[in-house]
Amino acid sequence: MAPRKLRIVHCFRSPVGGIFRHVRDLTEAQVAAGHQVGIICDLSTGGDHEERLFEAIKPMLALGIWRTTMQRHVGPGDIAAGWRTYKIIKELRPDVLHGHGAKGGVYARAFGSLLRVSRYCVARLYSPHGGSLHYDERTLTGKLFFGLERLMERFTDHLLFVSDYERRTFIRKVGAPRVPNSLVYNGLRDEEFEPVPVGGADFLYIGMMRDLKGPDLFIDALARLRQHLGRNVTAVMVGDGEDLPRYRAQVERLGLAGDVRFMPPMPARLAFALAACVVVPSRAEAMPYIVLESLAAGKPIIATAVGGIPEILGTNSPALVMPSAEEIGERMRSSLENPVAYGKLMPGPVELKSRFGVSVMASDIEKAYFSALAPSRS
Repeated sequence: MAPRKLRIVHCFRSPVGGIFRHVRDLTEAQVAAGHQVGIICDLSTGGDHEERLFEAIKPMLALGIWRTTMQRHVGPGDIAAGWRTYKIIKELRPDVLHGHGAKGGVYARAFGSLLRVSRYCVARLYSPHGGSLHYDERTLTGKLFFGLERLMERFTDHLLFVSDYERRTFIRKVGAPRVPNSLVYNGLRDEEFEPVPVGGADFLYIGMMRDLKGPDLFIDALARLRQHLGRNVTAVMVGDGEDLPRYRAQVERLGLAGDVRFMPPMPARLAFALAACVVVPSRAEAMPYIVLESLAAGKPIIATAVGGIPEILGTNSPALVMPSAEEIGERMRSSLENPVAYGKLMPGPVELKSRFGVSVMASDIEKAYFSALAPSRS
């Protein structure tokens, strides 16, 4: 008997970075499997790069792309934003509501539950993608968010974690899940396992321009490295965000303006061609696509041992460092001294593909959908 074809709606706030990448890949695979898919997300986030990405996937989305203003932090604006989102979801009548990130997770589960009150069967799934799990559980804000996470579990049919680290963090900060849950790693498309030639600059940072991702650590590490080597070290920084002016000022203050080039968001593989080595200096992560993409493209990387990154590289990988400018700069120096030897320390494409392929990711998530729709969960 052929599997049932589903109406799937993905709800998330910010159409940038890893969550947007995850939803796009998942959407393509789900459409290829015959499902009807739609997206609901924030209208005010993203730029020209994201608009091009939306245009690329728009023709395949039978349930459309719906964008409405969603504020980042909890506030009175959530009342109006929530009402608009609920009306969209009610009109789309999904079989599956999949919320991504803290805001998307609340909206999907709350509004899916409202539909159930009207005797409409819909599966409510939640992927944290880090989200509120980055908060310190000892702070008032952290206690508020983790209390909300525990409450929202009552309206959840299935939790999907992108790394074992994320699942362990959920257990530590929120509590052991009381609903079915799965670990499903992010996956890459087959064409992403083709190598990208070495570029002109020494190092590349690509990602959101915010302190959580560590651009300031990258810049400080470059300054330390130049001082240690007694020569210039070149870098490209690709991305956008509200803190970008501060990082530009930091580069100027440290006398690196002639060595660091800032560029707007672009496809990762285009950015990889601009430099020899990729640096991921994040202070916190869940399961970052950029690490997977870099390795699949044959790029040596230096990455902080946070979140699920050690699950990709291996806990004893020499590519792992602590999120400090000193350690990052020292590992950058090692990679410059013998780039060929350093590159051989990275995991190979065959190993990566077997664990982090998009087909594996989509298949496991589809299983979670059908499990959540089973009569026992309705």
